[in-house]
Parts: sequence; structure tokens; C-alpha cells
Amino acid sequence: MTLLRRRAVCFEANSRNLKRIYGVSLVAITPQLSESSRSQNEKQRITFDLLSDPDDDYAAKLGLRFKLPDDLKEVYLSFGIDLATHNGEGSWTLPMPGRFVVDQAGIVRAVEVDPDCQYRPEPQMTVDDVKALG
Repeated sequence: MTLLRRRAVCFEANSRNLKRIYGVSLVAITPQLSESSRSQNEKQRITFDLLSDPDDDYAAKLGLRFKLPDDLKEVYLSFGIDLATHNGEGSWTLPMPGRFVVDQAGIVRAVEVDPDCQYRPEPQMTVDDVKALG
């Protein structure tokens, strides 16, 4: 199982449990074009909502967008990952991975962001933050 698939399975399980137990929904936001995301969703069997952030505009508004340096761009391309094609624009920017817990009034109650995509919040942290909403 790939790292992406393991993360998706974990996110999926948390999504179902949090919705069932606490009545909350989990969504993911991606800079990928809807077409790219749709095929990935089908391939990975993802059922949670995946929202598209064209041109990384929302990530930029949050101050979470970064441009990949040319050497890293070459590494991505060597693995067959062409962000310009997947994201439908040529900026070679990505959002920093993050987790936000937002209450029903739209107020952000918890945030965790790490510029290193290897580090993701532990699922239990999300559950604890949701529990804290009351």
C-alpha cells in the first residue's frame, strides 16, 4: 500500500467515525484540477469530499503556498509528476499540508501546518480537537 493510500485510508476512517460519532465532516482541499482529483479518487476509492483550489489561491490567502525550487521540480518530473499538468497551471506551487478544525460558526478552533509534507497531524489530535468543540 502506498503512502498516499495509507493516508487516504486513515483520513477516510476518521471521516466516517467523526461523522457517525460527532456529526462532523472532513474535507480535503487540493490544487489539482477536478479531473485529476476525480481519477485519483476513483483509483484510491476515496469517498470524503475533495475540494479544488485552482491556482492555489486559497492556500495563498492563508500564507500556505510555496514555490518548488528548480532542482526539486526536476526531481518531481523524474518521477513522472508534472504539477503543471495536474494543477492546470504552470506556477509549480504547492500548499503546505495542514489541518484545520472549524466550528459551525466558521471559526477556526485548531490549526496544524507543517511545511514538510512528511509530517502530518496524528489522527487522534483531530479527534481530540473535535471533542473539544463540545
